[in-house]
Amino acid sequence: MVAPKLYTFLCANFAALGASLFGYDLGVISYVLAAPNFLSVTNLAESTAENLNYQGFIVSSMLLGAFVGSIPASLVADAFSRRTSIVVGGIIFILGGILQTAGQNKETILAGRFFAGVGIGNLALLAPLYQSEIAHPSNRGRLIATFQFFIGIGAIIAGWVAYGVAQTHPGSAMQWRLPLGLQMFPAVPLVFLTFLLPESPRWLMIQGREEDALHNLARLHARGNRNDALVQGEFAELKAKISEERAVSSSWREIFGSMTNLRKILLGIILQFSVQMTGVSAIQYYSPRVYSAVGFGGNTPLLIQSINNIVGLIGEALCILFVDKTGRRMPLIWGNILSGSTFAVATALAKQFADGGGSYGQGIAFVAMTFIYNLVFSACIGPLSWVYPVEIMNTAIRAKATAMTSMAAWIANFMIGQVSPIAFAQVGWRYYLVFTVCGFTNAIVFYLFYPETKGRTLEEMDHYFKNNHWLYPLAHVRAVSDREREEELTKGGDALQKGDEEGEKKLEIRQLETGAV
Repeated sequence: MVAPKLYTFLCANFAALGASLFGYDLGVISYVLAAPNFLSVTNLAESTAENLNYQGFIVSSMLLGAFVGSIPASLVADAFSRRTSIVVGGIIFILGGILQTAGQNKETILAGRFFAGVGIGNLALLAPLYQSEIAHPSNRGRLIATFQFFIGIGAIIAGWVAYGVAQTHPGSAMQWRLPLGLQMFPAVPLVFLTFLLPESPRWLMIQGREEDALHNLARLHARGNRNDALVQGEFAELKAKISEERAVSSSWREIFGSMTNLRKILLGIILQFSVQMTGVSAIQYYSPRVYSAVGFGGNTPLLIQSINNIVGLIGEALCILFVDKTGRRMPLIWGNILSGSTFAVATALAKQFADGGGSYGQGIAFVAMTFIYNLVFSACIGPLSWVYPVEIMNTAIRAKATAMTSMAAWIANFMIGQVSPIAFAQVGWRYYLVFTVCGFTNAIVFYLFYPETKGRTLEEMDHYFKNNHWLYPLAHVRAVSDREREEELTKGGDALQKGDEEGEKKLEIRQLETGAV
């Protein structure tokens, strides 16, 4: 039989198919906007201020849809299950894909982007939420980081498909309709096969279905063995924590009435905004314009962005391999410092071209800076924006609270998508200064306010945040290794099975220390 951690990893990868839809959509739109036939069909060929604004809105409408879809997705997830909400998101995305692919005017394509966004907002909330709730404490970061990895896979596929079609069918409707149509394919298995995955044990527990929860926990972590010591230890802690959470409301009042919950939501919102202020979407959405401004013409900017997508995937793979060893804080801090540094160099290079100079070598150096930036972002920043918010919330509020942090991601993304074409047109290279400064300010914020969560169980997060100083350098918290909690839970579960009073007492003490009783 498949090893438990491999099985949960495969389940997490299937759920992350929803991320490939997001990544494909992120990657394909810059190629679509560069297609002459698309601009002709949508009457956006002239570079007027009104047309540039509408192009920005076509890009941003997907993000607006994701913003709108986040809260309904959380309500469906809490009421009907995590799996049901994933299926609903896949269906809505397919509807949006059909409208985009068949669109005969800019209004229909805009509507298609919006509905696709609603589906993406649903899936971007539910995939990390589901992944966090099925994971072992020792590899939770790795499982959730697969979400960003699949974003990268989607972007790569989009880039090379769109680049290939641009080479073989330049100027035709096929140049943009085929890439848009292919985005629907990953949604099909999500719609028809998601119910083959085990339901989240934590959702089952909050619904009072304890036997089903134990069954699924055993299926995920012990090849179906309910008597496994780790499973018994996890189940005991989960049961105690859920009993505590049932005593309070899972409504919006509980979110806004608790300073601890407000703190965690604020950290999630700031993190999501900070991601966009590194400049990732400005480069992703408008790469033809970015690279054309430093001397690259024809289809070369599309080729550069396609290669850059591969660089990003390498970074995301590095994150999956090491995130549960390095933790969350240090990658976020140093990743943002490096991000700001690469943009500082890129800004100086872009200025040379804007002033009428700029050599081929400087253009290559600019591309190299964007590649280094993308590698750093993909290894240290992007994946952790999905990992951190979902793992710090408790089960009772996780769906709703994560919906709020996701909405921050979408509104920040929407802002960048809407503002960028105007900013590039009016201030040019100076726009990069925003991302340069924000990289360094982000690092300061993460150093001061973000606790390390590596290795800790979901059930101990409330106690961990409630009993630590808001300024993390003053908290003096002992670090937890990636496997420490699993070893403790295994010992506790073994003691429960053997009737070892001393072992049971240690488990009770651990539950008290984590607030799980």
